[in-house]
Amino acid sequence: MRIATWNVNSITARLPRLLAWLESSGTDVLCLQEAKVAEDQFPFEPLREAGYEAAVHATGRWNGVAVLSRVGLADVVKGLPGDPGYDGVQEPRAVSATCGPVRVWSVYVPNGREVDHPHYAYKLQWFEALRAAVEGDAAGSRPFAVMGDYNVAPTDDDVHDPAAFEGATHVTPAERAALASLRGAGLSDVVPRPLKYDHPYTYWDYRQLCFPKNRGMRIDLVYGNEPFAKAVTDSYVDREERKGKGASDHAPVVVDLDV
Repeated sequence: MRIATWNVNSITARLPRLLAWLESSGTDVLCLQEAKVAEDQFPFEPLREAGYEAAVHATGRWNGVAVLSRVGLADVVKGLPGDPGYDGVQEPRAVSATCGPVRVWSVYVPNGREVDHPHYAYKLQWFEALRAAVEGDAAGSRPFAVMGDYNVAPTDDDVHDPAAFEGATHVTPAERAALASLRGAGLSDVVPRPLKYDHPYTYWDYRQLCFPKNRGMRIDLVYGNEPFAKAVTDSYVDREERKGKGASDHAPVVVDLDV
């Protein structure tokens, strides 16, 4: 079974590439982030024609998550139980579903913006709610994973230049402690292999030639429970999909499972 996670940075803009990638990669389940579309505008029909059902939690031009599956889609939960909300609004940042033998969450963790910004406090609160929400599935016997854009680099090795991020979000001790707390619920980091270079970065800014210079970050993560981790036979960053015109600024992270 092949599953993946990918921040597509607008499914409308990326739909032709998405459909082509699904076909060429042979992916069975895909967790998507940053759909940036209202649910009633989501491209259900083209995906259905390609063989995929979709569980979608999206409300408009910002955020939005989905799970695409060609191996079944059941027990869908939209939203994060206990979501603290931001500025009085619960944003569409989480959706979960059972796809054949595996249960997955697709998550788009808040960015945090700046350390002294209210969005940063919201990010840490959101992580707490996520941990509470997944504890049951994480402790279960079924393969289970929380996949998506975490907007946190777990270690200094996961950024191209730690000094460039000094005082910024995505690398702070509090954010990394939130990741550690999530792992403490019974999850482990399924670290992918890079297709090129030494580090499996998953995100490269569009600006300043970051991609060709490989000035990236590993912020798209797969956190799986023990049955999931034991079933992993391979994992890699599909860096090729970051290339060319009309690419997302994130690359898919692919995981192969023997389930």
